[in-house]
Amino acid sequence: MAKTVVVGGGPAGMLAAATAAQNGHDVTLVEQNEKLGKKLYITGKGRCNLTNIADTEETFRSIPRNPKFLYSALNAFCNEDLIALIESLGVPIKRERGGRVFPVSDKSSDVLFALSRYLKACGVNVVFNTSVLSIDAEEGRVVGIRTDKGIFKCEAMVIATGGVSYPSTGSRGDGYEFARMLGHTVIAPKPSLIPMLTEEEWPNTLSGLTLKNVRLTAFSGKRIVFDELGEMLLTHFGVSGPLVLSASSMVDQEEEVTLVIDLKPGLTPEQLDARILRDFSMYANKSARNGMVDLLPSRLIPVVLSVAGVDEEKQVNQITREERTAICNLLKSMKLNISDYRP
Repeated sequence: MAKTVVVGGGPAGMLAAATAAQNGHDVTLVEQNEKLGKKLYITGKGRCNLTNIADTEETFRSIPRNPKFLYSALNAFCNEDLIALIESLGVPIKRERGGRVFPVSDKSSDVLFALSRYLKACGVNVVFNTSVLSIDAEEGRVVGIRTDKGIFKCEAMVIATGGVSYPSTGSRGDGYEFARMLGHTVIAPKPSLIPMLTEEEWPNTLSGLTLKNVRLTAFSGKRIVFDELGEMLLTHFGVSGPLVLSASSMVDQEEEVTLVIDLKPGLTPEQLDARILRDFSMYANKSARNGMVDLLPSRLIPVVLSVAGVDEEKQVNQITREERTAICNLLKSMKLNISDYRP
């Protein structure tokens, strides 16, 4: 019976260990934490967003870079296979908006306990609180792993340690180092789905404000790499929210990156100018700040006027055509220069 060691007790490690055991291997699963599935436990805000019901082609269309890399994996074990497995382990699932799949109970712990029982039923030996220090190899083959609890001899090894995305759960990039030890070339990982820091300071003054139904266009250098409708969040450091997180996976972080926000994507520039004229006629004797209350969130108005170069206390009936054009242009194309990225 072949001895196999799986390093990492997340979902991938648990399924790899169970599958190897079912195929006749003597399997030991080594986990550095005190329990399995630490990241799984918190996914979906604790509800466990298991997968999505989209077919493979639709899934590929949602992957920003090199989706074909996943072809063989999804061909061997797809979303429907995962759903069938989880239900066979006694956890009923449900489908929600956007094709998302959750356990009916909305408890990630139910999925975690089911996978733990699955490991036990398959005869997998699980070792907790054990850190892998190095990999032993002879003539190009792994023969064992060295840990803080001793040496585990093996004939095969699965690295399932995750990436570097969530260090507090154990994803600190250990697997990359193990791969380097074995002679593999590792391309430096780059962060994705991350908030962005802006050179402009005005987002900081509006921290917590969500911009809904806006269009965000992202430029890497002069290339448009992202252009979508949705919502984004202004923060104390810059910008975040769904649109920004999605855009971060598309931009080249080594290039100059610019974001352009269309605050009124449903209106053409001509329609927006007519709308502003109508509002200004209605609020002719009010200040510019109060003349735009029907057009923008109140906290955003002073910032828009300031960036457009219009005094917010100026009476609406004194605003020039050039100033109105500047406001209109800004609402359709509010630029932010990205200075850095969150971890």
